[in-house]
Amino acid sequence: MSAPDRAASASPPEPRETLITAESVYGTILVSGIIVVSGADDASSWATFVTVLGTVIVFWCAHVYAGTVAGHGVVQGDTTTLGTALRRSLRRSLGFLTSALLPSVVLLAGALHAIPDDVAIYTALWLGVVILGVIGYSAFTIRGSSWPVRILGCLGTAAFGVAMILLKAVIH
Repeated sequence: MSAPDRAASASPPEPRETLITAESVYGTILVSGIIVVSGADDASSWATFVTVLGTVIVFWCAHVYAGTVAGHGVVQGDTTTLGTALRRSLRRSLGFLTSALLPSVVLLAGALHAIPDDVAIYTALWLGVVILGVIGYSAFTIRGSSWPVRILGCLGTAAFGVAMILLKAVIH
C-alpha cells in the first residue's frame, strides 16, 4: 500500500467528507423526488417506502461503483489501489444513504399504520426540507461564514425541498 493510500485509510473522516457532501444533497433530493412521483399515483406510504428504499440502494450502488472506477489508478503522489478507491467511494457516498434514513423511517411508520399515509408522506417531504437546510447551514458554518450568511445558505438550500413539496401539491 502506498503512503497516500495508508494516510487516506488511517485518518477518520470529517463530517465534511461524509455528511456535508454533494451526495447528501443529491440523496435528499432523490428521496423527495421519489415521494413526489409516488404521490402522483396515490401510492401508500408502504409503496412509497419500498420504492424509496429500492431506488436509493440501486443509485447508491451505482454511485459507489462509479466512484471506485473513477478513483482507481488515479495518481496522487502514487497510484491508488482498487481497495483504496472503493473505501474512498464508500466513505464519500455515506451521505447519500444517511440523507434517506429519516424520511424512510417516517414512511415506514406510515406503512406500519403508526401514522396516517398522508401525514407520513408529507412529513417525509418536510424532513427533506429540514435536511437540506441543515446541510446548507453546516456547509456555510464549515466555511467560516457569518451567521446571516449561514441562515441564507440554510434557506437557499431548503428552498429546493419546498419546491418539491409545491410540486407534490400541484401533482396531487
